[in-house]
Formats: sequence, structure tokens, C-alpha cells
Amino acid sequence: MEEASNVSMGKGSRPRAGEATELAESAWVIVLFCVACGAVAGALLPVLARWLLTLPWAPLEGPAELLTSVPEPALTLGTIAVGVLGGLLLGFTAVHESLSVGVSGTQVTLAIRDGSRAFPREEISVLFRDGKQLVLLGPDGRELAREHCGLPWRRLAAALAEHGYEWAEEDPYRAEFRRWVPGTPGLPPGADALLRARAQARKHEDDAKDARELRDELLRLGVVVRDEEKRQYWRLVRGTEGHGVGPRRRHRG
Repeated sequence: MEEASNVSMGKGSRPRAGEATELAESAWVIVLFCVACGAVAGALLPVLARWLLTLPWAPLEGPAELLTSVPEPALTLGTIAVGVLGGLLLGFTAVHESLSVGVSGTQVTLAIRDGSRAFPREEISVLFRDGKQLVLLGPDGRELAREHCGLPWRRLAAALAEHGYEWAEEDPYRAEFRRWVPGTPGLPPGADALLRARAQARKHEDDAKDARELRDELLRLGVVVRDEEKRQYWRLVRGTEGHGVGPRRRHRG
């Protein structure tokens, strides 16, 4: 939903000294989109239930019969109302989980859920997009933050460039990542056990918080983790082995 964003920077304008640029997804657009999807799903539910009953065998046949026993138009109006309520709930949850970014000459602020984190300019080496995530790296290659981001990437990159931050088109350390398998050599003591626990946590959506906390624990050991589907890849922070390889490639703008 990249079009659903509010940016305080006008077209062609440059921020004045001390002026911050705020980028955030529009809460109203998110909620209305979810409500519309819920209403459509609710309207299609009776159609789906009737279709299931025409099949010789179908899952949820009992609930489908119960649903279609409600006369029209009460059935369709009721399922639409339920869909709208579900869409509202989903929309408010999405707004709560959406990321807003504040950019100034002195710091970058990430606000999500019920909190925010400010990263001083001198602590940020480069920012880049990794799939749907915004990543901030420090001078030693350590990940400062990794958050799901629904903001327009071009606008975000432009805002960062306007304030003098470095934006990379890809992870500058991407070539250094190695796929993790149990017992992988070269990891700091304790890191393999944490990666095992994180692999288990990632199998269940309810354990997303645990996976996030385990990522932080790995960072404390100097291990950066990135995910590709069900696989985990890792690299060491520069200096963890006594030496490090700097970023391969960086881009501005």
C-alpha cells in the first residue's frame, strides 16, 4: 500500500536547516482498504457456501448448511456486517503495526507499535531495503534496526538523501552471508544454539516476538541474521574475528 503515505516534504523542495521530514502511512486509507476487503469477503461468503453444497463432498459442509439456512437478504447483510467488523479490526491492527519514519539532519527516528527509537546520525552508516524491510547499519556493519516498511521506497530514499544520509540499493554486506545449518563452524560460542531456537520460533507466527528477541541476542554476540523464506543466513559483525570486510558497494539517492 505504498500510495497510502503522507510526506511532509513537497515536490522539489529541500528541507530547511533543522527541519525534519516525516513519512507515515495514511491510517484512514489502511482502515478503509481493510474494511472494503472485509465487506467484499462477507458478500462472497454466502455464494461460496452455496457452491460448497453443490459438491458431492466438501469440507465444512455442516457450517455451510447452517449458514445458508438463514433467509435472504438477512444472510448477505449479516455476512457483510461481519466482514466490515473484521476489516475494521484488521485495519486498526495494521495501523498499529505500521512504521513511520522521521528524518532530520541529526537523527533518524523509527516509530512503530507503541514506541519509537531515535538513531543519531553519527551511528548510522547506511540504510537500505531488504525485501519489505527497512534496515539501518552502523559503521561496523552491525544492524541497528530491521523493520517491516510499507512506505514508498523512492520517497524514503529521497528524504534520506535530502538530509545527507547514505542509501544503498542492496545490502552492502550481502556477499558475506552464509547459510546456517546446525553445527556451522565459525560462529561465536552460543550462537548456534540461538539460531536453533530461532529456527523453531520462526515456524510459528505466535512466536514472532521470540524470533525477534533471539535476533537481538545474536546481535549482542556479533552475529547478523537475515531470512529467506524458511532459511536463516548469517554473517559476523566487522571485527568479531579480528578483521572485517567493508561494504562492497553503496549508492546515493
